[in-house]
Amino acid sequence: MQRLTLPQRKHADDKHYIDRLAKAKTRLILNPKHVFFGAVAMNMPHEVDERVPTAATSGEWVKYNPAFMDMLTDDELLFLVAHECLHPMLEHMTREGSRDHDKWNQACDYVINYLLVEEAVGSMPKMGLYDKALYAQGGGTSEGIYAVMPPPEEGGEGGEDGEGGEGQGPRLDSQGRGALDDVVQASSGAKASELEGRWKVAVAQAAQAAKMVGSLSANMARMVDEILKPKVDWREVLRRFIERVRTDERTFSRPNRRYYTQGLYLPSVSGEQMGELAFAIDCSGSIGPRELNQFAAEIRNVKQEGNPIKLHIIYFDSEVCHYDEFTRDDEVSVQPHGGGGTAFSPVFRYMEKHGIEPIATVFLTDLYCGDFGPEPGHPVLWVSTVADQPAPWGEVITMKDME
Repeated sequence: MQRLTLPQRKHADDKHYIDRLAKAKTRLILNPKHVFFGAVAMNMPHEVDERVPTAATSGEWVKYNPAFMDMLTDDELLFLVAHECLHPMLEHMTREGSRDHDKWNQACDYVINYLLVEEAVGSMPKMGLYDKALYAQGGGTSEGIYAVMPPPEEGGEGGEDGEGGEGQGPRLDSQGRGALDDVVQASSGAKASELEGRWKVAVAQAAQAAKMVGSLSANMARMVDEILKPKVDWREVLRRFIERVRTDERTFSRPNRRYYTQGLYLPSVSGEQMGELAFAIDCSGSIGPRELNQFAAEIRNVKQEGNPIKLHIIYFDSEVCHYDEFTRDDEVSVQPHGGGGTAFSPVFRYMEKHGIEPIATVFLTDLYCGDFGPEPGHPVLWVSTVADQPAPWGEVITMKDME
């Protein structure tokens, strides 16, 4: 995989580049349609630094390589300045976790570039990552897109993996596209919390400025609302749920079958290897494509990060419509089947009939159903598309539309 090769900078004095950045920020703040981005950009230091490959942000500052700026038109630089504002707004530096840094950076760029193209902010640089189908497949989230992206390629030209080095641009795919910048991860939990708090204030102030001139679009208003209002990220709850059932080394929820036939009720031992998981997808017609795409992306993420012994995917409405089984070496494919009413008990009867014994079952549903059946002998997580819908047993979380 090749890297972007930067030319020699055209101007020895940084003043030319600083003036271009100031002009870009001014264009944003003076454009009634882009006041939101301009208000954020005006309150964030933008610097010139030859040590960054193209551009980089920590959430506290933005730095630009002057040679890279030479490659951009004024409209493309405008796009890039707005691009840098969205990374900390969407908490990309604090949400990375243990994911591969380069791949996470690319997933975040797919989200940001899609939003900016939709908002018609300047012109996306030709090397920018943009894929409408991938955005939809990943449910419009960085985590979802990360899950459906292929794994990073090994090696490549221009240095070791993960080390850009001075004067080296980002890795480019076969079409000459790559991440526009680098997102610098927050260094500690305390610093991350402080950074998130500061950015919530900045977003609220920018949104107010945009509203005063009537320029906050519906898409940006939704994004601002999701950033500012307290919420529980259902994806993180799902991951904690999966991790919890995986690391429960000894559990009586599934008796050890080796001794059960001898009349001894002993716990099963799961160890560090993730056991079998079941995902049940409500295909009754009340689940939209956006929710299905988000859920499918999370199933792929579970497969990629945990690689359970088996993944059972059960599609149902008032009965089981289709069943797929995936082993550790299989690539997961999620294709909905069905479209009638809703009943949950057939899912558990199907698993019992076919000897499917998961360590946990996760449902995607709106929970509009009275037929739950008896509680199974393993944990159940209900991922509901509708808030405040109860279940007689199991754990319920609400799927929220997030960046």
